[in-house]
Amino acid sequence: MTYRTPTLSPFFDLKVDDNKQKYLEIYSRGIEILRLTALNKGTAFTEEERIEFGFEGLLPPVVVKLKDQVNRLYVGFTSQASDIAKYQFLRAVQERNEVLFYALISKYLEEMMPIIYTPTVGKAVQQYSSLYRSPRGLTFTANNICRADSIVGNYPWNDVRMIVATDSSAILGIGDQGHGGLAISIGKLALYTAGGGLSPYNTLAVNLDVGTDRQELLEDEGYLGEHEKRLTGDAYFKIIDQFVDAVKKRWPKAIIQWEDFAKDVAFTVLERYKDKLASFNDDIQGTGAVVLSGLLSACKIKGEPLVEQRIVVVGAGAGGVGVAKLIQDGLVREGLTREQARKQMFILDEFGLVIEGICPDEYKEPIMQFPESYENWEVEGKVPSLMEVINQAKPTILLGLTGVSGLFTQNVIEEMAKNNNLPIIFPLSNPTSNVEAVPEDIYQWCANAGTGNAIVASGSPFADVIMDGKCFKIGQGNNAFIFPGLGFASVLGECTKITDSMIIESAYALAEYTEKYYIHNAKQKSQIYPPISDLQSVSMFITKRVLELAIKEGTASRQGIASLNMEKFIEDNAWKAQYLPFKAGEKPG
Repeated sequence: MTYRTPTLSPFFDLKVDDNKQKYLEIYSRGIEILRLTALNKGTAFTEEERIEFGFEGLLPPVVVKLKDQVNRLYVGFTSQASDIAKYQFLRAVQERNEVLFYALISKYLEEMMPIIYTPTVGKAVQQYSSLYRSPRGLTFTANNICRADSIVGNYPWNDVRMIVATDSSAILGIGDQGHGGLAISIGKLALYTAGGGLSPYNTLAVNLDVGTDRQELLEDEGYLGEHEKRLTGDAYFKIIDQFVDAVKKRWPKAIIQWEDFAKDVAFTVLERYKDKLASFNDDIQGTGAVVLSGLLSACKIKGEPLVEQRIVVVGAGAGGVGVAKLIQDGLVREGLTREQARKQMFILDEFGLVIEGICPDEYKEPIMQFPESYENWEVEGKVPSLMEVINQAKPTILLGLTGVSGLFTQNVIEEMAKNNNLPIIFPLSNPTSNVEAVPEDIYQWCANAGTGNAIVASGSPFADVIMDGKCFKIGQGNNAFIFPGLGFASVLGECTKITDSMIIESAYALAEYTEKYYIHNAKQKSQIYPPISDLQSVSMFITKRVLELAIKEGTASRQGIASLNMEKFIEDNAWKAQYLPFKAGEKPG
């Protein structure tokens, strides 16, 4: 049982023969096949395929196996002079040969993920116009949105199931990047396939180019996006509305992952469309899930329950509030009332502690602190500052989602260490240049305060810290541990919506995977996230858990899957980077 509907594209379709072997039925010939990234095998085409499909003589005569192609490309990858050159190298491979691209990055995922995703993708976003080589995905603008139906009709995949759509208003920690945000959507979808098993022929990257407020882009003649100020209000939502309507008409089973929307629209977009078409916001919900999972694992290491922790979240944008909400949900799941959970969490924005009745931002209301929680504190300003919160609340957990480099100063970390034998400190901002504190400094400052120990995770990859003969592994709280499994489960179940409980289930599943394979291993006891090399196994683990919950909840609309062997069902439907035999077919319709 496969999750797709017939006829993948006008150029080919996936078929199964009488012996249950998969093959591609091909509706093209000659040079067209070599130019189609989905079909091109390059030097791996067999002699028979070269003759039958009309490109004999167009390739070198030697037939090369996929594994040998991968080995040759890896040499080319490692010879590149910089990370951005490596990014361009991999993107060029992807635009020549989709299967080879995924075979390569799947084999070297831990090494290549920082290139195709954070932190290097941040540089690719900033340089998108100058790096541009080949089209990928779809772009909607104020000028073309009236033709949204025909635009989605231009896309060659007939069975899109996962769309990553961005308006590029809040890319990582680097803010409004206009049209360049499309690189983020492309990178996320690469991880859906390499990490989560979703076929690339069921995916679509989308840029909702509603303009930019970044003046240097507007003044740059080489900038490829709309040279207009960013749309707001009704004009903005008119574009999103028409985009969603067009998607629903052509691909009614598609799921949308909203990506890198600024805080002033992120929550509104999620609420506006989540019941119209199954969707979720990775920055709000995915980030929240991966952080909650890390805290659950950290508490296992400490031997303390989550409900005993006092938590400070610095940063109240879409990501920070999303994290706070998910942690609050986790505290409630662990037995606290909603009010008790709020009292144990202290969320700070650029002005200080976010307090009910003082903070004017409606989207922060569910995570605001109650005024009586700090009524006996001595504070200098209208609301408590970060240091005043740490001094008075004596938190056990400090999370950073601000995008402000160096915000966690030596004084901040030392004060955390004075109050805790084993503080949990997560500087989570991306890219690396925006991190609140580097792990090596955190451990050194904790040592200065007398504890010399902490549980540290970051958003971008950092090397292990060696201090006093001890090795401290730095877990990477990367959303890639959550969204591939969550998304693939939603696709397989043909879910009508993605519920809060599905998001929370993904967090608990990740924590259980980590506990099972790492925390119980004495040598890795400080590791609160799995290594990136485990991403495929993690995603399959989460896919199973979330899909089972969706079936139980009734949000999975696909019939007949409840009685299946779930692991086998997931494995059978997971796309693999392998060359399938070609057979000529007659083009449908």
